[in-house]
Amino acid sequence: MPLRPGQNAPWFTAATPSNPEFAFDTAAGRFVVMLFLPDAPDARVQALRTLAANQRLFDDANRCAFVVYRDPAMTGGLRDMRGLRWMLDADGAITRHFGPEPHWLLLDPTLRAVGATAIEDGEAFMARIAALPHPGQHAGTPLHAPALIVPNVFEPELCEALIGLHQGDGGEFTGVMRDVEGRTVAVMDELKKRRDLWLQDQVLQTAIRERLERRLYPMIHRGLGFTVTRIERYLVSCYDAADGGVFHPHRDNTTLGTAHRKFACSINLNAEFEGGDLRFAEYGPATYRAPPGGAVVFSCAMMHEATPVTAGRRYAFLPFFFDEAGAATLRAYQEKTKAMAEPAA
Repeated sequence: MPLRPGQNAPWFTAATPSNPEFAFDTAAGRFVVMLFLPDAPDARVQALRTLAANQRLFDDANRCAFVVYRDPAMTGGLRDMRGLRWMLDADGAITRHFGPEPHWLLLDPTLRAVGATAIEDGEAFMARIAALPHPGQHAGTPLHAPALIVPNVFEPELCEALIGLHQGDGGEFTGVMRDVEGRTVAVMDELKKRRDLWLQDQVLQTAIRERLERRLYPMIHRGLGFTVTRIERYLVSCYDAADGGVFHPHRDNTTLGTAHRKFACSINLNAEFEGGDLRFAEYGPATYRAPPGGAVVFSCAMMHEATPVTAGRRYAFLPFFFDEAGAATLRAYQEKTKAMAEPAA
């Protein structure tokens, strides 16, 4: 059966004409229409005509559409357009998650089902789409991302010292994490433009960890009900307007090598920049910015972005937090990849 209202749509990765590995979960933050095409030629043509006649509704910012088709012969003449993407489902793996019968499906900005419509009722379905509110108003009440903001984690002197270290080194551009043949590797693409500096000094790491333990961890336990026992990376980053500094919507725990991460933390080190704020589009268009020395902490499973820095440079300290259960997950991944690298006996 199609998803019922309130059910979460399953996440998957599929090829589209413009992206061989489109991650469906990144479509969140807007209304999503899915069209599961029928095999019957006449019904298929009618559904596509209905979609084409209403293409103006899909601007990619507020609404987008995905056409899931089963016939590989269609692929040659297809191309993705603004607000419209095509997904080949030759083996039926996607369709099985959403119900075998051809239908229209509407998902809200959190990728939960709003309702499904029979394939022949496309015109009525499109009238419903045209009447949708702004994505940020989909719940009928203001939404706020479940993000914790804690001021005064780092004192001004430490912020200045960390900025000075980055300025002295310059940092390096880093990629995003992708799974390739059972391993998680860094891949350079346009999703992120940021210069990173890893802090190696053990004395400095200890000083930072002591501040986190005294000033931040108790607030995480109080506000988010989580006990931090592990830190991943001591990283100072710079989003520079001159570089086009940005990190487009993503999640931080969707690969094999990052599944152990529980919470992300963003501690701003300065305030002399424009743009560069956090946004959680599943919860509306609002942006979030901690004061210098303050932290924003949020679940690694939440889709988020660092908006483009339009003036100046944003410096931030960006660790991940996890616990002993996460450490066990990480060890299992490391042992698996080590076994893959060892030659057969």
